[in-house]
Amino acid sequence: MKYNITLVFFLVTFGITAQENSISGEIKDSKNNSNLDYVNIGISDKNAGTISDAKGNFNLKLNNKVTPNDTVVFSHIGFETKKIVVSQLKSDRNKIILEPSENTLKEVVVKFKKPKSKQFGRSAKGLALMHSNFFYAMDKTIDDRLSREKGMQFKIKKNCKVNDFNFNITSNQFKSVKFRLNFYKVENDLPSKIIIEKDILFEVKDEFQGLYTLDLKPYNIYLDKEMGEIAVTIQWIESVKRDDKSKYFAISTAISPTETSFHRERNMSTWYKTGQSLTFYLNTMCQ
Repeated sequence: MKYNITLVFFLVTFGITAQENSISGEIKDSKNNSNLDYVNIGISDKNAGTISDAKGNFNLKLNNKVTPNDTVVFSHIGFETKKIVVSQLKSDRNKIILEPSENTLKEVVVKFKKPKSKQFGRSAKGLALMHSNFFYAMDKTIDDRLSREKGMQFKIKKNCKVNDFNFNITSNQFKSVKFRLNFYKVENDLPSKIIIEKDILFEVKDEFQGLYTLDLKPYNIYLDKEMGEIAVTIQWIESVKRDDKSKYFAISTAISPTETSFHRERNMSTWYKTGQSLTFYLNTMCQ
């Protein structure tokens, strides 16, 4: 009898803790009242994070680790970061207003004398025996991937201008996947703050597989040798499946005792590092 009571209590408890609430709404630019697309949204260290869609709408799932006193962070390059306590977001249709940043840096153009080409990262595709997938076994919908990131650590020892970014896609079951390219400072062996204040978005279309190249020359991205160790990542922001069974999107990788890759499940969640070397690299000109 005690066993039956205990079992019922366990099932009821599990049912309660497994439930997820959510916060939804739209995000707008205070300057012109236009909707802000692809805004990063998350709660630090609670594995609760997402990204607004192309129309500024968002739906942030709250797991059982989130409390009413936790803070939701809304951030977008070119805008002031906004923080709101969970308990203040009770509306079914929250309206979040972000202020344009007044500290936008002026474009800096550097001319190098006799620059030399240099590649950061691994260009080899290997034997295609190992893959780093954006799909996790616990994912229920494609929305579970929103804001997920993967990338590599690079050591900057010279002043360089970035020409292009490249990665090798080994599996792709999507009509479209949009990513954001991010550059972070590495501190305490993990990515920390954004160091390139440019919103770099790109789209992989029509189930493309193979080496994908993104031209970065129009962005005038300069890496200073004083940056030291940096992390370059791609962040999943939107996707359209080929069919109902579509779930795989993977990058070729290999075990490496000297290279470090990073990944995190959502915005503001914990970064993890592994001894892997993704086929993931930058072509630059350095002095």
